[in-house]
Amino acid sequence: MIVFTYPGQGSQKPQMGEPWVDHPSWELVEEASSAASRDVAELLLHASIETLTETRNAQLATFTMSMVVLDALIRVGVEAAGHAGHSLGEYSALTASGALDYRDAVKLVAERGEAMQAAADGAPGTMAAILGLDDDVVDACCHRVGGGAWVANFNAPGQVVIGGTPEGVGATIALCKERAAKRTMQLTVGGAFHTPLMAGARDRLAKAIDQADIRPPEGIVVANVDGMAHDVASEWSGLLNAQLCSPVRWRQTLHTLDEAGFTIFIELGPGKVLTGLAKRTLPDATRHSVSSPEHLDALLEVLAGEPAVAIGQHEGEHLFATERLVVSHRPGVFDATGAPATGTSIAAGDIVGRVGEDEVRSPFAGELMGYLAVEGERVMTSQPILWLRVDS
Repeated sequence: MIVFTYPGQGSQKPQMGEPWVDHPSWELVEEASSAASRDVAELLLHASIETLTETRNAQLATFTMSMVVLDALIRVGVEAAGHAGHSLGEYSALTASGALDYRDAVKLVAERGEAMQAAADGAPGTMAAILGLDDDVVDACCHRVGGGAWVANFNAPGQVVIGGTPEGVGATIALCKERAAKRTMQLTVGGAFHTPLMAGARDRLAKAIDQADIRPPEGIVVANVDGMAHDVASEWSGLLNAQLCSPVRWRQTLHTLDEAGFTIFIELGPGKVLTGLAKRTLPDATRHSVSSPEHLDALLEVLAGEPAVAIGQHEGEHLFATERLVVSHRPGVFDATGAPATGTSIAAGDIVGRVGEDEVRSPFAGELMGYLAVEGERVMTSQPILWLRVDS
């Protein structure tokens, strides 16, 4: 089974959107700009590393980039039965699973970035990676400092990130070196994320989360706070809120997915951080990352050799590299009046239905194999509408 993973803040880099400008999925950037009332394209194409390092910019840019990659994968017929995201990436995972509407998620991510930026400005902090020590040893070193440092990320065996005040983190690094840590690295971040220093952000974000329409996710989504899957919509409000001041249990998340039967881990968005953590934690798993359009064909070639590509519970469940999905680009009610019939050939650009008053046009030419949405059904952004076998 396939699981999509989504990176968090720190994976962003200048011009990371450049390879996608001419891709159809770039339209999600325009939608993000509209929802956030910010120029997201500017962040993805022209922002300096200093600008992108700012929390309010890093989070919005990274989330949008992951959603562009997700949309591109759906367009070529690749979906996942599971989702998990690291920190900010949890919002990507919930959006991909249908638990959050795309525009609502953009607004939440923008508010989260602003709230965490304000909290970091009010309670300056830093973070550091500790390599080569067991989780419990690093946690004990934090406790010995006496309140200035905490474990922020349980990333992989022998890789833990701590956060706190500059003094607390410095003292904890010294203790970890005494315990024979192989390496310690100070991280260039805007604050001490996933520690009690983010309490101000948690209080502010809680109001936005309470107003969000969170639905039951489709497939498995594993939470950062406890490393467990949750399928009850009402639980996610508390999980998202607690996440800001709680450590990210990524190693536990990967083990939960492994135990659930997931064998293919595909990272969507900038960087390869999560791919590397999967390699350390689950060395026998198949791992891939997609951050540019050129990675799509390479991934399809690999998946064509797998038994099947998981695409949820729809008809046509086993899609191979010769088959494609056409998806909705906005939420609304699907109308199939006048749409072509199953088994007919269609050309690229043909109308295959409507969502609300907007036409849905196929970006591919081929034989229409079946509809995945039914007349009168309310569909979400990026939800598959139909699948077809493309012309060779």
